[in-house]
Amino acid sequence: MTASRRTGYLDGQILIAMPGMEDSRFARSVVFMCAHSDDGAMGIILNQLAPQMSFGELLIQLDIVGGPSEVERNDSIRQMRVHHGGPVEPGRGFVLHSGDFFIQNATLPIDEEFSLTTTLEILKAIADGRGPERAIFALGYSGWAPGQLESEIQANGWLNCAADASLVFDPEIDTKYERAMKKLGIDVAKLSRSAGHA
Repeated sequence: MTASRRTGYLDGQILIAMPGMEDSRFARSVVFMCAHSDDGAMGIILNQLAPQMSFGELLIQLDIVGGPSEVERNDSIRQMRVHHGGPVEPGRGFVLHSGDFFIQNATLPIDEEFSLTTTLEILKAIADGRGPERAIFALGYSGWAPGQLESEIQANGWLNCAADASLVFDPEIDTKYERAMKKLGIDVAKLSRSAGHA
C-alpha cells in the first residue's frame, strides 16, 4: 500500500486553494503534497515562480556549471525554472520529480509516480543530462504543524484532488489553478461569483 492511499492523509495529492483563501501567500495556489501524517504536512507550490532567479544562475552560484556559456549550451538547464515552493526555508532547494530517478538515502519516494530529492547530486545529474525525466525545482516549501492543515480544510480553505504528472510538471503555470479546479469539475469563475451565497 502506498503512502498516498492511507486513509485521511493527502501525500501524493494536490491541494487547491479556495478563492476565499485568507493567507495571501497561498492565494490561487496549487500545492503538491509531499508528506502528510499526524506530525504535520509538507508540500511544494506548483504555480508560483521565484522572483529574479534562473536555474542556470543558481547552478553557477553552486559551482555545478562553469559559467553562462555552459548554461546556454544546455537545454535541460535553460528549460528548468525556479519555483517558489512556499514560505518555509526559502533558501533551501527541493526537486519534485518523476519516479524514474533515485539517490540512496536522499530521495523520498512519495508514490510510484513522484519523488522528492533535496541534495546537490540531483542538480548535478540534471545539469549532466542524467536526471529524472520530469522535474520541478523549488526554493522553500509549504509546511503545516500537526492538525493545522486539517483545520484549514475544515474551514473551507483547501480542496484536494488526485495528482497527475501532466498537471504537476506542465511548465504552463498561469492556467494550472483553473486546470486543477477543472479536475474536480469546478468552474472557477462560477465558484468565485457564488461564494458567500447559500
